[in-house]
Amino acid sequence: MRNLLLFAALALPLAGQDYDIVLRGGRVMDPETKLDAVRDVGIRGGTVAAISETPLAGKRTIDVRGLVVAPGFIDLHSHGQDLENQRYKAADGVTTALELEIGTADVAGWYREREGRRLIHTGVSAGHVPARIEVMREPNPGVFVPSGDAAHRAATDEEITAMKRRLEQGLAAGALGAGFGLQYTPAASRSEVLEMFRAAGAAHAAAFVHLRYMGAREPANALSALEEVLAAAAVSGAAVHVVHITSSGLRQTPGLLRAIGEARAHGIDITTECYPYTAAQTELQSAMFDEGWQQVLGVDYGALEWAETGERLDAASFARYRRQGGMVIMHMIPEEIARLAVASPLTMIASDGYIARGKGHPRGAGTFARALGYYVREQNALGLMDALGKMTLEPARRLEARASGMRRKGRIQAGSDADITVFDPRTVADRATFRQPTLASAGIRWVLVAGVPVIADGRLDDSVRPGRAIRASH
Repeated sequence: MRNLLLFAALALPLAGQDYDIVLRGGRVMDPETKLDAVRDVGIRGGTVAAISETPLAGKRTIDVRGLVVAPGFIDLHSHGQDLENQRYKAADGVTTALELEIGTADVAGWYREREGRRLIHTGVSAGHVPARIEVMREPNPGVFVPSGDAAHRAATDEEITAMKRRLEQGLAAGALGAGFGLQYTPAASRSEVLEMFRAAGAAHAAAFVHLRYMGAREPANALSALEEVLAAAAVSGAAVHVVHITSSGLRQTPGLLRAIGEARAHGIDITTECYPYTAAQTELQSAMFDEGWQQVLGVDYGALEWAETGERLDAASFARYRRQGGMVIMHMIPEEIARLAVASPLTMIASDGYIARGKGHPRGAGTFARALGYYVREQNALGLMDALGKMTLEPARRLEARASGMRRKGRIQAGSDADITVFDPRTVADRATFRQPTLASAGIRWVLVAGVPVIADGRLDDSVRPGRAIRASH
């Protein structure tokens, strides 16, 4: 009898070793079920295997008492798709970063190039802008957005057919959606855009759209631009996601949000996003800065900051840098508009981030911590669970009809992917600034991608590459 009891006593902890990692005693917050309670989380084989009120045991136990254990953040709008930018994202709690606004003309090649080189999960759209650059033979084919014919010349019927074919091929190769930067291609006709929407609709894919116009100037304003994509969605059957609503809407953002809410109420599948900053960033040589840009943006030269040096521009430096080409930061979004959008139940949080060789906008490294630290904790603009939903569940739901694997992301439940962000709600904050845009966020303690820690006790583990391709499942 004594030997049997000893065997049982020895066997109990061995049975508990079934988990690879146990997160011990954290405040588990799941936006889908609304669970908000202290639990142990058991992880096995890259999956959340158990969420338990009673202690679990595993091969490795991480004490996360006093910290929030949340689904890993999902960034639907992340241009920096290299390891430099993935490192910044991971330090901001992001486990999935997707290039869906501009996308690529070569979806299969894009995924192939990144195989085995992902710190976090990545994915891409089939892009109208890069298809236009390719078909219309932009003089500098490696550019992010065009400044030559692909921006300023109307396409022929043959060219429109060739662009559509590229989108169809990309969607067939697993693209997560169709990307549109309509403000960067002002010569693209409505009929051209509608043909691209038809390609998205036929593939049951969403269109991720940078609206054609900004601001309030009649008749080419942000509301008329929104009406264009709503009409294209209604005709084609494609869902729509409007990117960076505040930098397109500016002071018209409340009206755009109202129209989006009304469209949803009438059955249009439309969503939107914002970033928690009062400045935007784009390429100065782009069509956005064609003649009349001051009236469109509502700012003058002094609101423009050259990302490489931090200098504010004047007429002379504007002309010089526009010829040279490069990133410019535009300080143009009113703080009350940024706050309203972050708090709106209609928006998700997305970064629109891009940093190159340490230069760029701080949103590339601090978006998610800023939303949690500044707008949740300091401003009380929205609750913590609501903010987490905007960063996890809602982005996952935007994609899961096309990419079924997203049904296992954006949640922290038994059976969900072990993409997990653990942060201190008392200290989480963005540290990145316009002078030092790569500073890692504070308070992000652990980030697990497919069950592998990429941020461990606040430090990056750059030796691992657990990220996977996020592709359409049909």
